[in-house]
Amino acid sequence: MYGLVDCNNFYASCERIFNPKLNKKPIIVLSNNDGCVIARSNESKKIGIKMGVPAFKISSLIKKYNIEIFSTNFALYGDISQRVMTIIAEIIPNIEIYSIDEAFLDLREFKIDNLLEIGECVRQKVLKCTGIPVSIGIAKTKTLSKVANYLAKNNDTNGVFQIIDNNNDSLLKDISIEKIWGVGFKTKIFLNRYGIKSAKQLKNCDLKWIRSNLSIVGERMVKELRGIPCNEINNLNIGKKSICTSRTFGKMVTSYTDLESSIAMYITRCAEKLRYQSCSAKIAHIFIMTNPFRKDLKQNIIYRTIQFPIHTDDTQEMLNYILRVLKKIYKKGYYYKKAGIILSGIIPTNHVQCDMFDTKNRQKSKVMMNTIDSINKKIGRDSIRYASQGYYRKWKLKQERLSPCYTTRWNDLLKIYI
Repeated sequence: MYGLVDCNNFYASCERIFNPKLNKKPIIVLSNNDGCVIARSNESKKIGIKMGVPAFKISSLIKKYNIEIFSTNFALYGDISQRVMTIIAEIIPNIEIYSIDEAFLDLREFKIDNLLEIGECVRQKVLKCTGIPVSIGIAKTKTLSKVANYLAKNNDTNGVFQIIDNNNDSLLKDISIEKIWGVGFKTKIFLNRYGIKSAKQLKNCDLKWIRSNLSIVGERMVKELRGIPCNEINNLNIGKKSICTSRTFGKMVTSYTDLESSIAMYITRCAEKLRYQSCSAKIAHIFIMTNPFRKDLKQNIIYRTIQFPIHTDDTQEMLNYILRVLKKIYKKGYYYKKAGIILSGIIPTNHVQCDMFDTKNRQKSKVMMNTIDSINKKIGRDSIRYASQGYYRKWKLKQERLSPCYTTRWNDLLKIYI
């Protein structure tokens, strides 16, 4: 048996933890630069606010229903997520963290009669220790546990739902196929063309037809709907094959200094992620672009690839090579709206082959990077930074409604007056 723990309206729930006044009030969380709605509380969903709608298009609803608006606070959300996953792992050791607010549970070691009680135990402990409400679905496969989780959220089940029998057509007949794990927009359109609109219809499809049209991935999905496990719990910490850091600027950038500052920041973030997974990169890609929606302005989109002499995780070395390229591709008179860095050709650092003509002291570089990472972790991000990163970031994200980072920043610690 498998379980799926999903935090309810996670971003909105995080905002409520340290601000009880928000309970039962409609909440929305906006994307980067306070653009579109990316999270909604149940109250906002009932009002009719759709996911992805631009904030300016719902300004009348915001005023009418006094909706609370927040900018994304990923520092807070990431820290709360880590706390939730740690609590779950204390009860169910074998888990697969699927996303920032979801985790699969391996329940095969537990008696089937006790699973509802275990699920309720997990739900109550997470709520008590973090303030985050969760829903838990339990079933014979990961795909069915997703279905059970959907039913736990949309039925009067106290947040825990279990599918026991393979004969579950009565449950699946009312679930549309887009709710099934693995069915995307194009797959939905394809299946609808053949009259397949419910999970029950998908489950009862001919496996040969599914495999020929949706490959082995589709066949596994249908088998899992039939109660045949095809996807095991994956709790291996596999490093990323590419790392990207990019942002849309809060306001358009024209000067080289501001563009250099942003690119230097993105290089630093990519290098930090690289060292965190003990890897090194051979190739870097840099891109800068203007706003394609501003037809009244000159357009310029440039993409360049840089190859390092050997695989590296050294921030300084990356800055030297990439900023040299930035100087060549920057053009005056353009209003740049977005920039980014992508690292690829990633391998474990202990697999890097040395170059006999390499003049850089790699051991000294490693000590310096580890020292900088350690200090920044203890004192705060960017306590030690490179001069090219700048200090006053005119290009920074627009976050006019950002809540405090209650759990990750000393100055934002909650103050209680007695």
